[in-house]
Amino acid sequence: MYEIEFVASAAKEFRSLESKIKHRISTAVEALRRNPRPQGVRKLRGQALLHRIRVGSYRIVYEIDDQAKLIRVTRIRHRREVYR
Repeated sequence: MYEIEFVASAAKEFRSLESKIKHRISTAVEALRRNPRPQGVRKLRGQALLHRIRVGSYRIVYEIDDQAKLIRVTRIRHRREVYR
C-alpha cells in the first residue's frame, strides 16, 4: 500500500471545497493507496511524474514514487483551473 502526502497548497485547496465534493475526493484519494494507476488515470504531457484522475468536474493531480511507495497530491482544482 502507498502512503498519501498532500503538498501545502493542495491541502489548502482541499479544505476550501464543499463538504459533498470533499467526500468524493477523499474517497478517490484513499482508493489511490491500493491502486495508484486506476482506470481513467492520465499522465500529464510534458511532466515526467504527474498523473491526474477525474472526480466529477474536479481533477486530482499527483506524483507517484514507486520506490518510496508514496503518492504526493499536488493539486485539487476544478477542471477549468487545474492546468493553469
